[in-house]
Amino acid sequence: MSEKAIHTDVLVVGLGPAGARAAHAAAREDLSVIAIDRRARPGFPVQCAEFIPALMEQEIAGLDSVTRQHIGAMATFVEKEAPDLRQNFRGRMVDRGEFDRLLVKTAHEAGADCRFATQLNDLAADGTATMSDGAAIRPRMIIGADGPRSTVGAAIGRTNGEIVETRQISVPLLNPYEATDIFLSAEIVGGYGWLFPRGEIANVGLGVVPDERHRLKPLLNQLHEMLVAGGRVGRGIMGHTGGAIPVGGMLDPVSALGDVPVLLAGDTAGLANPVSGAGINAAVMSGGLAGEAAAAWMAGDEAALDDYAQELEALFGASIDRALRRRRAILRKYERGAGPSPADLRAGWIAYREYWADDEAAGTKLETAS
Repeated sequence: MSEKAIHTDVLVVGLGPAGARAAHAAAREDLSVIAIDRRARPGFPVQCAEFIPALMEQEIAGLDSVTRQHIGAMATFVEKEAPDLRQNFRGRMVDRGEFDRLLVKTAHEAGADCRFATQLNDLAADGTATMSDGAAIRPRMIIGADGPRSTVGAAIGRTNGEIVETRQISVPLLNPYEATDIFLSAEIVGGYGWLFPRGEIANVGLGVVPDERHRLKPLLNQLHEMLVAGGRVGRGIMGHTGGAIPVGGMLDPVSALGDVPVLLAGDTAGLANPVSGAGINAAVMSGGLAGEAAAAWMAGDEAALDDYAQELEALFGASIDRALRRRRAILRKYERGAGPSPADLRAGWIAYREYWADDEAAGTKLETAS
């Protein structure tokens, strides 16, 4: 097998934002990189609301070419109450396909061999990877960035145990709008609804816990009809999408198959925020750090892999842990039979002061609100 296998320094599995940035970071340090993705082309099908935070501008050049509009605020609707507006919530709505293509192009230009329509069929105990075309690849390191249901993660015993299932439609946006709308309701178990404007189009969707997935379609239809009745969007549906978001918190991102180190990044490492579901920024940052860690380790820095895990914890650990506590406090309300009140929903959402309160105060609000 070793004589017939293709040898490379780094095998990156997944060419979304995390994988593309990992491939770019490793390749620019003169490592040989093979990066694969089972999809036929970057960014498709789109499985997110296509919002990226303003701080992404510090990480990626050329964002204007993939931006469809800028966002300046967030409006949160709790049950049937009037919206609460949070100003200075800056970001961009992008064309996710174009965004992913931009990142893949950057990785390719750095020297990474990016291969689409190529699936990882098997990872052997010694780290040898078998592709869907029968090719065998023997890497010195593997970076798993293949999403929340990761083949790489499964091979090392790291799986995302909590998932939110989402469904989204694209509809005509009838009037210009520069805020993201969030819809919180006890009916939407373990998730929320949204309207994200994208020029003349709006992405409208929601997410729920897997046990409630049978309600995704009727709940989304209900949200769509409400927005149509309010004169905000058109009735025609221009596209459907959906996907899974990991909401169970961070996984240990460092392991090995034999003598081949394995790093996890992005959703594969459980870096999506358990409350908001936001994960693109964490994917971009962790992917870049994974590629840098690969280069440092191959240059002889034996601490590079532990440093990678510690860096992820420093960057994302506190915010993810807080979100996980808030999420689980809300879910306990359903377990007790009452469901969350409007005050509970506010304490569990990032736009409200209660969410950012210390845990004792937030817990008291959640216990006494309903």
